[in-house]
Amino acid sequence: MSTKSIKICHIYPEALNLYGDRGNILCLKKRLEWRGIDCYVSEVKIGDNSDLSEYDFFFIGGGQDFEQEVLLSDLKSGKGRSIKSAVEDGKTFLCICGGYQMMGHYYETKDGNRMEFLGVANFATIGSEYRMIGDYFFKCTPESGGCEIVGFENHSGRTYLGEGVAPLGHLIYGYGNNGDDDTEGVRYKNLFGSYSHGPILPKNPEFADYLIQTTLDRKYGHVDLAPLDDSVENDAHDHMINLILKGAANKN
Repeated sequence: MSTKSIKICHIYPEALNLYGDRGNILCLKKRLEWRGIDCYVSEVKIGDNSDLSEYDFFFIGGGQDFEQEVLLSDLKSGKGRSIKSAVEDGKTFLCICGGYQMMGHYYETKDGNRMEFLGVANFATIGSEYRMIGDYFFKCTPESGGCEIVGFENHSGRTYLGEGVAPLGHLIYGYGNNGDDDTEGVRYKNLFGSYSHGPILPKNPEFADYLIQTTLDRKYGHVDLAPLDDSVENDAHDHMINLILKGAANKN
């Protein structure tokens, strides 16, 4: 029997699961099991208990604007406070697209209507007419593992980071946070936000392991993570990067 375990909390799986984002949970579970580490996954839905203190890792996927609006009342009923507390306690969060936006202060639509979000980290999102869509490629900052990430983005919201937070990475090709600067995603404590669907973790096993390592180290102190044979995954990852760069070169 394993002496180590990770408890994963999948928040709002019924509402926030665009582009197969649930695949991130499956990826984490398998990569833990292959190493003999127990993994327990719980789904927390609208109306469920707001106490999230037992979990080590949290995942929030992407959704449409109207789905985010539906979730606001549930978040403000107590779940939002629990999420903030878990972030400040150094628990690991992976938040994708709409889930990422909800960790900021607000989303202002192109019509000027504002949805007030959790304000867990200092950033905000502004809606626009233009949709930023396509395969993209960025490199995580050294503080976030330095991994090269390939993914798929599809968003009209432009996210701008404020003081006290850092980007998850910097763009090599694509739009990223807003199409204006070279930033992609956010890193605040152990909260990782990104626009990368795909899902991100099966496409980027190095980043998946970085999140696993971060979670285990917080819970147990330093843990030596046994290597896996990712040759097939890495070949697919590198092939996608080459296709993206080739497509970018053909546009120029």
